[in-house]
Amino acid sequence: MRKAFQRAAVATALTVLFSGPALAQIKIAYIDPFSGPFANTGEVQLSHVRQIAETINARGGVLGQKLEILPFDGKSSPQDSASALRAAYDKGVRFVFQGNGSNITAALVDAINKQVSRGDQPMVLINFGGFDPDLTNSKCSFWHFRFMQNVDMSMNAISSQIASRPDVKKVYQVNQDYHPGHQAAKAFREMLAKKRPDVQLVGDDLHPLGRVKDFSPYAAKIVASGADTVLTTNWGNDLTLLVKAIKEAGGKADIYTLYANTIGVPTVIGKDGIDTVFALSEWHANIENNRTEAYANAFQKKFNTDFILLRVNIPMEMLAKAMTEANSTDPTAMARKLEGMRYQSDIGEVVMRAEDHQLQQPLYISTFAKVDGKAVRYDLEKTGVGMRTVKRIEAPDAALPTSCQMKRPV
Repeated sequence: MRKAFQRAAVATALTVLFSGPALAQIKIAYIDPFSGPFANTGEVQLSHVRQIAETINARGGVLGQKLEILPFDGKSSPQDSASALRAAYDKGVRFVFQGNGSNITAALVDAINKQVSRGDQPMVLINFGGFDPDLTNSKCSFWHFRFMQNVDMSMNAISSQIASRPDVKKVYQVNQDYHPGHQAAKAFREMLAKKRPDVQLVGDDLHPLGRVKDFSPYAAKIVASGADTVLTTNWGNDLTLLVKAIKEAGGKADIYTLYANTIGVPTVIGKDGIDTVFALSEWHANIENNRTEAYANAFQKKFNTDFILLRVNIPMEMLAKAMTEANSTDPTAMARKLEGMRYQSDIGEVVMRAEDHQLQQPLYISTFAKVDGKAVRYDLEKTGVGMRTVKRIEAPDAALPTSCQMKRPV
């Protein structure tokens, strides 16, 4: 499957390279890793970005123009991603999607801010994966919009769910050793202590981002600690390998994650995850009143992989709506329409909060469950196991205050 996505990315790039002026429409860069340890995640997310753009184009596009997706390999590197941003700018791109790594998001925001300060045309960054809270607090930027919950929102939701379970006595947390991982660890410690002071935090580990190949030492520590619950904000292969190691070590603890329903994890854990592995997300295939069902089925048929990221569809649709309302593809005009926008999405109304450009939306805590044709109709990665809703969190309950002091263009 990975090779197929690589071929798709190359095909897209060649289409862009050899397209004549008649095909140069509204250019949108997609900067994420297409090489290195997180390439598989970038490739799957590219298919999500391309498909929603094609869907909008099939409806007539935006302002009579088609959306054109230009993929750039950021190589999981802030420096390479910033270079990709400049290459996109030189190709006439003024809108950028990015989904992997808060360190990458921060580098892109900084680069755009510098471009604007020296008089270059602005670019708008659409972030659907960088969850560092600072990006919509102390480091907020008019040119950055986040379409997933931040770390503090995630830890608030998960710590509340864990605290609601009287059987939880000992918790172990494992996170990636970079700024958002540190923030997640701190937020979880503080929130859990307030909500359930009787619960012991028996482990609190950080590991190098994208460099650990064998998580068995971490798994051994978790099992030895007697933890009944594990919390991790890991993503990509760091999550897949961690969960695999815990299961292989005979760990029986419940595992709470942000991304257990994403690429690779369901295949690794399969039935071992039933009622023991949890995810926090904005959508899954078995939610009630699933208005994305037909789209998700068509996506799966086309790409032979699961549709999992409604948080890619929502920003693309809102971007198109903002351009239409502004009657312009000018980045500043579009951004002014996007901030404060209310949009009726497939999971209900979502709001792009004007104060900090943090999307306010419902969230779901779900767990792995066997497909039964009723509550669980769709599986993940052809495992016979899908996600079952444990709790829906409404947008006002998921929201947290912001310290952002937004500076807007005159």
